[in-house]
Amino acid sequence: MNLAGHEVRSTFRVIAPVAHALISFKFYPLASREENMRSGLALSFLALSFMATTSGVNAQHAMLTDQQLMRNLRGAAPQYILDHATILNMGSDGKMKVIKQGDNGWTCMDPGGAPMCADKAAMEWAEAWQAKGPAPQKLGFIYMLRGDNGTSNTDPYATKRTPDNNWVKTGSHVMIVGGEAKTMMEGYPRDAKPDPKKPYVMWPGSPYEHLMIPVK
Repeated sequence: MNLAGHEVRSTFRVIAPVAHALISFKFYPLASREENMRSGLALSFLALSFMATTSGVNAQHAMLTDQQLMRNLRGAAPQYILDHATILNMGSDGKMKVIKQGDNGWTCMDPGGAPMCADKAAMEWAEAWQAKGPAPQKLGFIYMLRGDNGTSNTDPYATKRTPDNNWVKTGSHVMIVGGEAKTMMEGYPRDAKPDPKKPYVMWPGSPYEHLMIPVK
């Protein structure tokens, strides 16, 4: 992982939790047809929620052909993740659809120009965030190696920049989410307006606080 400009000690502090997260991944088999249908509805809801909240871009601007989507996803996560992930895209009717069913427990999408891939635990975390429910304890991981379009660091439900909502745009990064990530956050900045070139805690103090780790 290239964290140019950081001292060796700082680099170790960043890599250590990421390595822990990587070895904690669990890969899930394909579910039954009924479970897939329920999961598809949940994923559609979550993808639309990501689009509204994490990208700062109106959904109508995010319509992509399946071919465009696949191009946009290149480089958003390691290729071995993309090759076996479930891929979501929005149709002309405004509904999310599964264009490729995966078998590794990961879901990839491009919410408004912010392509990402999330594991199963991260999708469950996102569902809790959108429902304003208790944050799951399970460790979740999200790749956004092509960066994001900006989001509020103090309001988890903001959809656009305002003068006082501490909008921050982060380049290539990964996110570690869930209750089990809280111990990893110790010692990292919890500023309302963080430096996005260094690891920081997003949405600090909220039930959905999580660790943002730039990788370039």
